Amino acid sequence: MFLKIFAISLFVCLAYRGAEAQELNTLSSQEKKEGWKLLFNGRNVAGWHTYGTKGVGSSWKIDQGALKLDVPNRVGNKASDGGDLVTDAVMPGDFEFKAEWRVERFTNSGIFFFVQEDPQYKNIFDTGLELQVLDDAIYEGADENKHRAGDFFSVANARVRELQPVGGWNKVHFILKKNKLTVTLNGFSIQEHDLTSADWKQRVAASKLKNAPISKGRFVGRIGLQDWGSSVWFRNVKMRSL
Repeated sequence: MFLKIFAISLFVCLAYRGAEAQELNTLSSQEKKEGWKLLFNGRNVAGWHTYGTKGVGSSWKIDQGALKLDVPNRVGNKASDGGDLVTDAVMPGDFEFKAEWRVERFTNSGIFFFVQEDPQYKNIFDTGLELQVLDDAIYEGADENKHRAGDFFSVANARVRELQPVGGWNKVHFILKKNKLTVTLNGFSIQEHDLTSADWKQRVAASKLKNAPISKGRFVGRIGLQDWGSSVWFRNVKMRSL
């Protein structure tokens, strides 16, 4: 009897995990009606390339339905054959973006928005607005800064930080509509900005993006995923035009 119950329990568990895996990196019928498009298909790196060049470094791998930056070796602050990724597609005007991310101990990474892939911008962080993705233990005991998870790097702190433990999946939802930018993380509103306001303009002028296109009111471009030399996972990456 015990073996029978164990076998049934194991079957149910595996079936549940199988159904859960099938749901990754897919769109529901409702999402399709609403115009959502997958930016990552869960099988390969189609739709992405390394910032400033072609192709994708071998350190970006597919790991159980997630896009993983694997870092067995580092060269400076990068994986030995990694590099920052950007979408082939340019986000046109108002849009909505969703993704899930996971980190390991002391990971430092980010998701970039409004990236202008232009030779005058040597690095992705010279042009894109970075939403921080990391293990906040990196800054444990340090003074408050704009470098923690959910912060816009050097621009704005997250209003709250409600993160999953290291190894858990965090869900980010980014919306740009009529010059209003909002971000939620795990269901909590963490960023709300009017991109035409004096407050926003002052923040950007005082940040590392003071010479970037967004400082001139240009809020279009590619989405990017950062390689900062530590392992990070992304899945269920999708967007739609508004």
